[in-house]
Amino acid sequence: MGDHMTQIIKIAVRTLVEYAFRSGSIETGFRTASSLHEGTKIHQKIQKTYRETDQKEVYLKTEVPLNDLTFQIDGRCDGLLMDEDGVITIDEIKSTSMPLEQITEGTYPVHWAQAILYAYIYAKDHDRSEINIQLTYVQVRTEEEKRFQRVMTREDLEAFVLDVVSRYASFARLRMELQKKRNESTKALTFPFDHYRQGQRKLAGSVYKTIQEKKTLFAKASTGIGKTISTIFPAVKAIGEGHVERIFYLTAKTITRTAAEEAFRLLQEKGLELVVVTITAKEKICFQEKVKCDKAECPFADGFYDRINGAVSDILGHEKMLTRPVIEQYARKHRICPFEFSLDLAYAADAVICDYNYMFDPRVSLQRLFEEEKKKTVLLIDEAHNLVDRAREMYSATVVKSHFLELYRMYKGENNGIAKTAKKVNDHLLEKKKQNQMLEKKLDEKLVQAVEAFAFKAEEELVRGEEAEELLLEAYFEAQAFVKIARLYDQRFTSYLIVNGNEVELKLFCLDPSAQLEQMGKGFRSKIFFSATLTPAGYYMNLLGGKEDDYVLSIPSPFDREHVEVMIQPLSTRYRDRDRTLEPIVQFIIDILQKKAGNFLVFFPSYQYMRTVYERFITMAPDVRTIVQDVGMTEEQREGFLEAFGENGNPVDRLVGFAVLGGIFSEGIDLKGERLQGVIIVGVGLPQIGLERNIIKDYFQSIGHNGYDYSYVYPGMNKVLQAGGRLIRTESDQGIIALIDDRFLQPKYQALLPFEWQHFKVVRLQPYDVKLS
Repeated sequence: MGDHMTQIIKIAVRTLVEYAFRSGSIETGFRTASSLHEGTKIHQKIQKTYRETDQKEVYLKTEVPLNDLTFQIDGRCDGLLMDEDGVITIDEIKSTSMPLEQITEGTYPVHWAQAILYAYIYAKDHDRSEINIQLTYVQVRTEEEKRFQRVMTREDLEAFVLDVVSRYASFARLRMELQKKRNESTKALTFPFDHYRQGQRKLAGSVYKTIQEKKTLFAKASTGIGKTISTIFPAVKAIGEGHVERIFYLTAKTITRTAAEEAFRLLQEKGLELVVVTITAKEKICFQEKVKCDKAECPFADGFYDRINGAVSDILGHEKMLTRPVIEQYARKHRICPFEFSLDLAYAADAVICDYNYMFDPRVSLQRLFEEEKKKTVLLIDEAHNLVDRAREMYSATVVKSHFLELYRMYKGENNGIAKTAKKVNDHLLEKKKQNQMLEKKLDEKLVQAVEAFAFKAEEELVRGEEAEELLLEAYFEAQAFVKIARLYDQRFTSYLIVNGNEVELKLFCLDPSAQLEQMGKGFRSKIFFSATLTPAGYYMNLLGGKEDDYVLSIPSPFDREHVEVMIQPLSTRYRDRDRTLEPIVQFIIDILQKKAGNFLVFFPSYQYMRTVYERFITMAPDVRTIVQDVGMTEEQREGFLEAFGENGNPVDRLVGFAVLGGIFSEGIDLKGERLQGVIIVGVGLPQIGLERNIIKDYFQSIGHNGYDYSYVYPGMNKVLQAGGRLIRTESDQGIIALIDDRFLQPKYQALLPFEWQHFKVVRLQPYDVKLS
């Protein structure tokens, strides 16, 4: 390559042309979702019509020098056609849901650019003076085809390619500079604290080893070890060693996202040069009163693609920590949609902090990551116990009868395609209600076909881009999701009907998400599932797609367990006993409060039970200051609840908080120091008995597990352990954990208690012979 100063930049044809030819606006929040799956089918169908002399999926690669850079460009060309006279045509196939009459030769310059790059590489490799280029558009519904052709000389091809490469060059330089700084700083980085806490080095070492060996790790690491820094630090070091190019830190809640941002910020203060981006949900970050992603409605969508490249270069040139406020600031400056901006940045960043959805949900995931990139990407999955139920939601889908009835009435006479298909879905659900078949293992193919037919008609209407009814857009997305999940449906799913008056809903319910999680997580270099409560390990591995040769690690709490006084009060909290034990439970809570100063949190399995106990508590202890969790609290109210426990470790006068297990205050919150002196947990946290839980129970029972444990006991005890984990957050924290329920004394529940709770005392009501010092 001559001069040793030449820098090599590898890039795919598609990435290159998409960068150079992005333009226009974000069109209605509606992007056709029927992309890859159908695209492949259509490509194969066209390729089957090729002659024997034609080739398909041809791998092409070339080098284009530009000043001090050399671009290595490669990709697969759909078709290389050769006729009797030896004339070569490059064929680029595109599937579209638009009516073909709307597509003209100039509609998509980016498609031409892709084909021209392939033509250039071929002409250069085979010394051709000119070459034919063809775009083949196929309509996904009708399978009609439309072709455009041009002939280009080798000089024209070369000039075109040089222009495309030079458009990308300054961005390439910026990224290279960032990468160089990143690699040097990751090599030099040391652990940001003077010493490792007990267990911390072990966790960090295991994470590093797992990444090095391209494995999966399930790590249970007790609260207080510093899980966030102990997973992020080794992943960053793996970048320095050349194993990894990108880190995804996946969380279930906003609160854990903040912890991850703080860990990266700490490393940056210690000299790390790494670009970190946080993705905030569209609804939260949207600048408009109402989310409507249409250039007519939103100035940030209008001309978005004309300005996005400039915005990306600007923010990357000046910032390392792309948190929500930073993204918002640059999005306003460049007048672009902050949400789409953050997604674009995710592809350019070294680390991405986001919700589980962006990796695992087939409806929203960031799947533009190419296989090559996945091999150099590590997934850090925080609070992984939450992923079980979250994944069940992601792979389940519902259709609602009333939506289709309303659309039928709305479009009757206006658009008969929509009216007819909507009526068909409505009638089918009505028929199911009459048959009174509430639960079915088999997928109702007829219903899926009816929903899909509706989605086609809705899409035709939406593609026209005229003002569409909001309900149509909603029902379209609902239908798309339903069809998508129906394609995944297998023995791990079931279908059930919910009938409420005239309303009928049918839900495709994912009982065991392991196979789907495994599928979505395929191809990544490493996955690290971690949480303070992954007990029992076998249960979580089964449900999160674990394999026999995955690594499993359990690290006990680093704190002296004598700092916590654990007591069990064996009163029944079962539904039928609640009236009888109400007064003794309140008396027990008051007794603890009399013996121990400071703030307490009391957790309950449901809001209703919490209110009952709370009302009795305020009559029996009227002088105690209390605060109660409410259904659907706003961010401000949540913050207010936590602030009531005092600031910076200093409590105001005593406070008792009443909250629910598995709610926002039982996980991920940090009440350090004197802000919390005790946690009282009422009940073993069992989910309320209900249809879904029972379906899950029967399913796991039928495949040889203990269904009751899988459905009720393990998820319930997880909430108990999480709530208890709020108490001891630092070496100096001390306090009381009181568990109220006779089941805590049964062997099954005992086996799930962590080591640091196993020195409990059993406290029976009156006479008090137990000294609470």
